[in-house]
Amino acid sequence: MLYGYCRCSTNETKQDIERQKRELKKLGIKDNKIYLEYESGTKTDRLQLNRLLEAVQSGDTIATTEVSRLTRSTKQLCEIIELAKEKKLELIIGTFRVDCRKELDPMTDGMLKMMGVFAEMERNMISQRVKSGMENAKAKGAIIGRPITTVDTLPVLFLKHYPKYAAKQVNQQELARLCGISRQSVSKYIKIYKQSAEASE
Repeated sequence: MLYGYCRCSTNETKQDIERQKRELKKLGIKDNKIYLEYESGTKTDRLQLNRLLEAVQSGDTIATTEVSRLTRSTKQLCEIIELAKEKKLELIIGTFRVDCRKELDPMTDGMLKMMGVFAEMERNMISQRVKSGMENAKAKGAIIGRPITTVDTLPVLFLKHYPKYAAKQVNQQELARLCGISRQSVSKYIKIYKQSAEASE
């Protein structure tokens, strides 16, 4: 059985995860066998990855577009390799195929682990650059972080369609669709709007 794993750090990069899905589907992996995750690659306890590793059986194949999608932790990659050996799985990482159904030769094993080292190193370098950039911006007086949403900065589309929700003509999910935003954002905006209305009473 062919399984796929796609990961993005946040759900704000869905375009990237769709690209990953397309690449995996070219390998013949069906939609219902592709596990999607929106978590940091440094997080080792990931729900969808855990579900995938529990679902695979001896002889199955796990595919991902690159090692950094699977994990950015060298330690976790080594654990996944060991699991693949125990369950006798095949790993496809981009164009690199690792057949753990038979004993790995030292060169293949070493190359795979080196890929993990570079993925972790890349993540650490990105984190270091971000921290440095934030410190530099703070030193120049910039305000770091997302701007606080108030009733005065609520999206125009939300304000336009909110009366329909207040009149119970649409629910939160339908309001989110009308506004072109997530349901979580709608819940947040409704709370801000109600708090503002209560404060002005």
